[in-house]
Amino acid sequence: MKYIPKGLTAGNVAIGVGVVLLAPIVLPILGSVAKPIIKSVIKGTLIAYDGVKVTIAEAKESLEDITAEAKAEVASKATVEE
Repeated sequence: MKYIPKGLTAGNVAIGVGVVLLAPIVLPILGSVAKPIIKSVIKGTLIAYDGVKVTIAEAKESLEDITAEAKAEVASKATVEE
């Protein structure tokens, strides 16, 4: 780790002071920019979730219909063979 300076240097202190002084200014700006992006991502996720829910419900209904038809065919063949 030869790139990390040892101890406190004037540069390190200046960077630390700059971060402390600029944080109250920069963080609200970043928050105001990030909030709409995060909100749109959440909205998109909710819309996708609803779409997947509908698709799964339709697939389940189709599978139940196919199962009912298969059971009916098996039952009709069993009554014919008896």
